[in-house]
Amino acid sequence: MDKVWLRFVRFGSQRFDTADTPDADGLLFQYGTHTFEGPCVFTLDLARQFEVNDASGEQDHYIQLHCELRYEPVLQLRALGHFESWFFHDTDDELDHWADSLGHHELWATLRNFHPTEIRVYQEHV
Repeated sequence: MDKVWLRFVRFGSQRFDTADTPDADGLLFQYGTHTFEGPCVFTLDLARQFEVNDASGEQDHYIQLHCELRYEPVLQLRALGHFESWFFHDTDDELDHWADSLGHHELWATLRNFHPTEIRVYQEHV
C-alpha cells in the first residue's frame, strides 16, 4: 500500500505540457464505500486529471487516469466514511505538503489490516 501511494506521488510530481490554467493538472485522493458497478465495495481511488483544450484553446474535457484499490466493505473500512482531497499544480499549494498531510491520514493505519480484492487502472473522459 505504501508503495502505491509513493508511486502515485512520484507520478504526480512529473509535469506534463498542459494548459496554462490553475486546474489543468490535478491529483485526486478519495475513498469511500460505493455500489457503482455491482456489489458494495470500499474504494481508494488515486487519480490524475488533465485538462484538454479544443483548437481555440477553450477547455473541452478532462482526462482522468485512475488507480483504484477495491476492498471488501468491512465495518472498519465503512467506518472511515467518505473523503476526497485535490491538489493542482500551478497554484499556491505544494505537492510535498499535500502528500505529507495525506500520508499521515488515518486511512493508512486501517488499510494495512486488509488486502485489496481488486486493483483497477483505467482512463476516462469527464
